[in-house]
Amino acid sequence: MNRRNFIKNSSLIALSSSSFTLRELHNITSGFGKSPLMPGIFIGHGTPMNALNDNKFTQSLKKLGKDLPRPNAIAVVSAHWLTDKTFVSVNPAPKTIYDFGGFPEALYKVKYEPKGHPEFAKEVKNLASKIPVHEDNGMGLDHGAWTVLRHIYPKADIPVFQISIDYGKPPQFHYELGQLLKKLREKGVLIIGSGNIVHNLGTIKPQGEAYDWAIEFDEIVKDHLDKGDFMSLVNYQKFGKAAQMSIPTHDHYTPMLYTLGLSNKNEQIKYFHEGLELGSISMRSFMIS
Repeated sequence: MNRRNFIKNSSLIALSSSSFTLRELHNITSGFGKSPLMPGIFIGHGTPMNALNDNKFTQSLKKLGKDLPRPNAIAVVSAHWLTDKTFVSVNPAPKTIYDFGGFPEALYKVKYEPKGHPEFAKEVKNLASKIPVHEDNGMGLDHGAWTVLRHIYPKADIPVFQISIDYGKPPQFHYELGQLLKKLREKGVLIIGSGNIVHNLGTIKPQGEAYDWAIEFDEIVKDHLDKGDFMSLVNYQKFGKAAQMSIPTHDHYTPMLYTLGLSNKNEQIKYFHEGLELGSISMRSFMIS
């Protein structure tokens, strides 16, 4: 499905009205007791075929699931839920979405369908009170979510909900929204940004080395992550041609900005996978903790 149709269709999804007051919601989400502070995660998800692949990337996801403290819920900001406002899914039973075409039949038989978590989803609205966040009661899990989660938590026994990307908003908006959501980490919610730092489908190639501009931009991002210079990554356009080629559209880059917004002072970047595939797709993945 192309981006324009996806945004158009998403704006037609019916919104559900909340029966909870903010005070009631606070009481519900405060009732989980103390939880370990969850890290902020960014995953370069790559091709949907990674749902079936056994490779270094998917092995790194399996290891991640074993190393992480068990979350109370998972919130995913995916490159594949693009809207004209900010939405949060309050669907209690999200279904697997096959938002792609032309792949082997086996991929369409995969189901990853954990429960949703409407209460934590409503807490997103509470925390982001400065920004209008709308409820969506029909959203499932797109491939930016389920193709990676099925490796991290294969039993699908942890509730999952998604937060959309308002595609018309500038990078600073998404970084600041991530900052507003960091309190969810204290409630045991694992927040995952799922996209790719370098993502140019118009230049992919099945074999051969990565493009020089793709390598350059991936290294630029790593350098600024290591320095904790997140504002330069928010203002990525200043990096010139390498950035222009690596981010022809910002849908896959933006989820990383949410992850950066989740960071607290003195937290560190830890990479759990690195590399470029198909010439122009960065698989760099990291956590902030």
